[in-house]
Amino acid sequence: MTVAAVVCEYNPFHNGHNKQFQQIRRAFGEDTAIVCIMSGNFVQRGEPAIFPKMVRARAAVECGASLVLELPVTCALSSAEGFARGAVEILNRLGVVDCLCFGSETGDTETLLETARLLRSPAFSDRLKLELRERDSFAAARCRALAALGADTSCLERPNDILAVEYCKALLQTGSALRPVSFRRQGDYHAGVPERENPSATSLRRLEDVRQWRDFVPPAAAAVYRDAAVYRRCNGERAMLAVLRSLPEEAFRTVPFGSEGLWRRFFRACRQQSSVDGIIDAVKSKRYARSRIARMCLCAYLGITEQLLQTPPPYVRVLALDEQGRQVLKAAGQAGSIPVIHAGERRRESYFSLEQRCDNLFSLFAPQNQVPDTNLEHKCRVFYKKR
Repeated sequence: MTVAAVVCEYNPFHNGHNKQFQQIRRAFGEDTAIVCIMSGNFVQRGEPAIFPKMVRARAAVECGASLVLELPVTCALSSAEGFARGAVEILNRLGVVDCLCFGSETGDTETLLETARLLRSPAFSDRLKLELRERDSFAAARCRALAALGADTSCLERPNDILAVEYCKALLQTGSALRPVSFRRQGDYHAGVPERENPSATSLRRLEDVRQWRDFVPPAAAAVYRDAAVYRRCNGERAMLAVLRSLPEEAFRTVPFGSEGLWRRFFRACRQQSSVDGIIDAVKSKRYARSRIARMCLCAYLGITEQLLQTPPPYVRVLALDEQGRQVLKAAGQAGSIPVIHAGERRRESYFSLEQRCDNLFSLFAPQNQVPDTNLEHKCRVFYKKR
């Protein structure tokens, strides 16, 4: 049995994700176990997930995933590089995963790997330092540095390609035995209007009513989502603003992504602006992307400092599984080097307190007519699907 991993958010799980599962099983066999390491209640773009993690994990298993593990919050809210590195390190330590599968616009694994190798070369590092002096964005400086070395920069121009390169970099950096496998992603990642076969998650989140998703998500996922509460940043915006307004100036020095004095601009914007979007618009620039500022806002709200963001998670949490996933867990218990715990399981580590705080604050993004729940982490229970 091949064990294939997917790093994901499933925000929400849609027909494109279902197609990827089919591609994986066509490539490696119908008995392939698909292990998903999925962002929890907060996602990498710096927003609360549209559904709680347990809802999204159940939808994935109902649609064919064998096992869903939670990508710890400090990995989920990192940069693309930290997001990929955190997931790969956990997958390495499970000790049972054979390959890491991901979608990309390029669809060419060797091209993505070659780009990753160049990004790790001393020549690139030296050239990047020169390009960053132009005060342009990191992404633009990176492309110019690669171009100066005569490399093809097309792999750094589209969102799935960019993340795919980061997965390849992380595999190389960690000396991973996992084999990277890229599948061509069809459709527009940023499309505002959903396409039936290849919808973008962005386009689905923009639809006000979950019932409008019917044509764009698998029936098994639609059944899970039908009665689930929809979480949105706008529901908890006042809570975020209250925290950001009350933080002392000193606290802003330790907020992640605030280097080069960016934290000062962020501090001033939090005192002056009356909405989270207003803060983001006031701080973002040609050099600093909107998603980076959104992550700063969320980390400040959750009390995640730069030091906490760099703290390796001491365990990985199981959210959902089927019988095949149970077999994978059993093998990981024998071969792995990272503790695997169940959703809702209490721990003594300080990291558990961080998870509890984050999940309690996530509850404030619930619909306005719903009383925010507390102790969500303690109330979670692993979803098990009998095939």
